[in-house]
Amino acid sequence: MATAAYMTGRKRYQRPEAVLWSNNSGTLTSGVYVPNGFEVGAVVPGGTDEDLIDQFLILSDNNRGEINFNQQRIEKRQRTINGRMRSYHIADKLSISMSWNMLPSRAYFEVADFNSSGISPYKNTSGEFTTDGGAGGVAILDWYQSHPGPFWMYLAYDKYSNFKTSGEITDASFGHLAQYNQIIEVYFANFNYSVVKRGGSTYDFWNINLTLEEV
Repeated sequence: MATAAYMTGRKRYQRPEAVLWSNNSGTLTSGVYVPNGFEVGAVVPGGTDEDLIDQFLILSDNNRGEINFNQQRIEKRQRTINGRMRSYHIADKLSISMSWNMLPSRAYFEVADFNSSGISPYKNTSGEFTTDGGAGGVAILDWYQSHPGPFWMYLAYDKYSNFKTSGEITDASFGHLAQYNQIIEVYFANFNYSVVKRGGSTYDFWNINLTLEEV
């Protein structure tokens, strides 16, 4: 079951992988947003509620390109009789695109079997293929194919403005870099992949391009 300790034990580096996909918006635990349920590939105790299994997927930063944010301002603009522009603002929505080059098709030699601390028996061994243990190409494709509807995306990047308190920024410069600081509900708008190079008995290399639109 995902906890703040699980997420800390799961990450390879000081900061978490930049992107996590989840079936739920999670909960705020000790100042950290944590998805509910078990990670794809986690050890699941017998008798576990099926609604808690395979609830989130941590994407790899391995050979990932930039994350592009395109803002769409939904509004109606018109000029008044005196020539000034007036806008009826409804909302701002995001379109987010990202890509991977030469991403291993799988993250581990076998099922990762993340334990309650978020550690796989293959972590830091030759059986771990992505540099940070994040999802490989097939896992990303499987998430796309099983999610024709909306899901949640957690983003870890330096957006300290999300942590303003009463108009002031509290510990914003450094205190939240190790957290997922933006959570939005999205749809897949576009997804394509190519098998660039077939490996031997371990994994292939894939290129993946995708675009997500905010609900």
